Amino acid sequence: MGAERRPIRGRSASRRAAQRSNPARHDRQDPGPIDENSSFAGAELAARAENRAGDALRTDFLPGPRSAATGIEPSILIVDDDAKTRRALQELLRMPGCAMVVVASGEEALRRVLERDFAAIILDVQMPDLDGVATAKLIRERSRHTPIIFLTASYEDERSVFRGSEAGAVDHVAKPPNANVLRAKVRVLVELYEKSAQLAHEVAARKQIEEQLRACEENMGSLATHLQSVREEERARISREIHDELGQELTGLKIAFKDICNRLPKTQRALRQKAEATLLLIDQTIQSVRRIASGLRPAVSDQLGLAAAVEWQAKEFRKRTGIRCKVVLPAEMPELDQKQATAMFRICQELLTNVARHAEATRTEVTMSADDHALTLTVEDNGKGIGNVRLDGPSSLGFLGMRERIRPLGGRIEVDSARSIGTKVIATLPLAAR
Repeated sequence: MGAERRPIRGRSASRRAAQRSNPARHDRQDPGPIDENSSFAGAELAARAENRAGDALRTDFLPGPRSAATGIEPSILIVDDDAKTRRALQELLRMPGCAMVVVASGEEALRRVLERDFAAIILDVQMPDLDGVATAKLIRERSRHTPIIFLTASYEDERSVFRGSEAGAVDHVAKPPNANVLRAKVRVLVELYEKSAQLAHEVAARKQIEEQLRACEENMGSLATHLQSVREEERARISREIHDELGQELTGLKIAFKDICNRLPKTQRALRQKAEATLLLIDQTIQSVRRIASGLRPAVSDQLGLAAAVEWQAKEFRKRTGIRCKVVLPAEMPELDQKQATAMFRICQELLTNVARHAEATRTEVTMSADDHALTLTVEDNGKGIGNVRLDGPSSLGFLGMRERIRPLGGRIEVDSARSIGTKVIATLPLAAR
């Protein structure tokens, strides 16, 4: 048993010899307790920080992990011309997820501030060359919101503290500070920095989403305008084909069949009655073809202009629905291009269709007025009104279509929904200065 214990005692003796030859190593392996309420600048904490840090603490930058939410790494800048104080502060304020930047002069602090943003700056007031107050003023020119905590000597008067506040300090800590208090203050500033960075990240993300939505809306508006233009062109083409080809063929059929009817013997009354009924059916078909062609693209709009087209539409509305329709037109209509005239006519057509389908009205009034700046179309009825119907909802595609028609032309649609009886819709189209 004694022979087995001697190597162990030998190793213990070797360890004690190594500790005597390298006391710093012994301190790092078996540190004693430190009262954190005592001065961080005391000899005990300064020696502990120096021994624990070793070569790693001789660097001026210790990185920490980046924030998972924003990818931004909060940093603390420590500025003090005393090496032991710098190392003690670096050890004291070390916290997970936070990088430490340690410099010995105000000039170096300014260079670091130009390189990056900091969650907090711990700045010694009494430094050679460029003191803390002058450094803080220069930092404020670069970063107006970075919080600065001044380390001041206990003997400094209130005037010095006031000068620091004027330079932009958010707090003053007298040397030697309470370790727990200083650490708590810096931790709060770091948390505020992280929250601000996260908020800025969310705001930037929301702005990007809003820009994408705005671009999408513009693209959808452009597409809607293009589709409207294509549809009008297709309507005009179909209207011409129906009017020119089918209309002419039906007219020729009518002439030929009427000639046949005239050649029938008067004694064949039954056959002549059938022929006359067929001739009447041909006339009705011709009228239907004309009505369909006019509905697709009224010839009066192209030939006589917007005012005549509105009057024709009101006349057709009266014939089709039996609802009285009064039309008021300006004495002189402004000159409109094809897109403007088509848009205003289609809006008038859609509004009269809505009156016929939904208003349950007995009369309506269509008014057009013009001045040097705008052409205004107003359609008013005495029906049941629109109530609480959302005009931008999925059930109001007619109003959405009218808005999309006039929006590319710089116009607008307004609805008087506060009326207890009836509905009043106003379409305004801006005009170039005449």
